[in-house]
Amino acid sequence: MDYPFVGAEALAAGALTRGQLRWNYRVLLPGVYVPTSAEADLLLSAKAAWLWTGRRGVIAGRAAAALHGAKWIDARTPVDVIAEHTRPQRGIIVRQERISADEIAVVRGMAATTPARTALDLARHLPRNIAVAHLDALGRATGVSAEEALGIAARYPGARGIQRARRALALLDPGAQSPRETWLRLLLTDAGFPTPRTQIRVSDGVQTAFLDMGYDEPKIGLDYEGSHHSSDRGQYVRDIGRAEFVAGQGWIDILVVAEHPRAFILHRVQDAFARRGWAPPRSA
Repeated sequence: MDYPFVGAEALAAGALTRGQLRWNYRVLLPGVYVPTSAEADLLLSAKAAWLWTGRRGVIAGRAAAALHGAKWIDARTPVDVIAEHTRPQRGIIVRQERISADEIAVVRGMAATTPARTALDLARHLPRNIAVAHLDALGRATGVSAEEALGIAARYPGARGIQRARRALALLDPGAQSPRETWLRLLLTDAGFPTPRTQIRVSDGVQTAFLDMGYDEPKIGLDYEGSHHSSDRGQYVRDIGRAEFVAGQGWIDILVVAEHPRAFILHRVQDAFARRGWAPPRSA
């Protein structure tokens, strides 16, 4: 049997007995069941929320982003659903909001917000840095642009969070390949540095490498190094050759890891600009 499922429907169809339902399944939401062994999964939770609304709700926010293929969303994230007000349930955020028919898509058999509406809702309802990380991931998965989301925003000029959404959407960059890359990019722009270009291709015609982000004119790049770069011996060996190649093409590549404090990262970037004799235009 597919799950989650509506218990009353399974009983009516004769797919289960009441004993089987009681002993082999657990209630995830009122009337909605999953096997007792089922583990936390955002897509499972999204379907359960949709069934709980009587199949009338629309999955939104981070759950909708996950349905569209966006990465980096915690399985325990609450499910946003646009629906009529009902009794609050743990793990569900019910939003009574206007939504047009062309802002709804059918994904995995469920009603969910389109990528553009999803982007708008992420930008409206989440703190900026978290919103931008999810926007980057959604843009990478679907190709949705800030302009598409802003087109939806124009329909609801008085809606809560629209101005905050405009600020977050202006920072969307699908070139980010992880939330920490988004964090690093925002660290630079918040400090007044120009917005770096992401996924910079460095090639000599034979070998090619990509920098997470950087500045073309002074040839200054930045790479956020996750823990696998040091724990995976093969990756560590490849990184040595890559670093030599990038330097050989005239680039200063600043490697950033989780332990580096903000001030240290910004000092290294400023020092790299000074070594190049290049004064970056400071953002407002």
